[in-house]
Amino acid sequence: MNNIAISCNHVSYKKEKEHILTNISGEINKGTITTFVGPSGAGKTTFFKLLNGLLTPSEGSIQINGKQIEHYSPVYLRKTVGIALQEATMTNATVRENLMLPFQLSNKNFNDSLASQLLNQVGLPEDILRKHINDLSGGQRQKLSIARTLVNEPSILLLDEITSSLDRQSQVSIESLIKKINRTYGTTILWITHNLQQAMTVGHDTWVMMNGEVVEKGSSKLLKSPKTERVRTFVQGGDE
Repeated sequence: MNNIAISCNHVSYKKEKEHILTNISGEINKGTITTFVGPSGAGKTTFFKLLNGLLTPSEGSIQINGKQIEHYSPVYLRKTVGIALQEATMTNATVRENLMLPFQLSNKNFNDSLASQLLNQVGLPEDILRKHINDLSGGQRQKLSIARTLVNEPSILLLDEITSSLDRQSQVSIESLIKKINRTYGTTILWITHNLQQAMTVGHDTWVMMNGEVVEKGSSKLLKSPKTERVRTFVQGGDE
């Protein structure tokens, strides 16, 4: 049985004449949490957009669950590879109406029982269902964003800086939630973070990206003792 969720083979991406990503190769095992770190502008978010089908590689190939990414329909790919972003975009409405949206887009039935199940999955109380999203804290909004992503039961979940604007207590709560989702459902999780401590404590594996390249990858412990001078400098705070 193939244990590889994502396989990249010499993937590059350029916009006009600018090379954003260069020669990225590697594999992500199913059921793991892989954190992605590196300076701003390293190409991490662009890489995630390739995995989600929002962008197409200029060169190289990507396989998702053993299947070439171009063989997926866009709709099915984005159900398989869910994404949650730093800014949890919501409609100006209630929690219930925001939860209903992905059901409507997928032509699925929706009711309060399903809504309560989703809230329970992400550790939110049922009594917020009728609240307006403007009345939620930042942490609650991120949990709601994750709950909406889980509607499609993605086997792969991409997280892009989802805790960067939260206080420490909310960060810890989200970290616990993500580990619970990984443990309970076997969801493969890729997480971009600027918090190196978070990358080490949450991630099984870590990829370090700089200037559009993967400089090091392996067990998240690599951040404690990097092999390359570039990564050592970054970890020590000299390449932010």
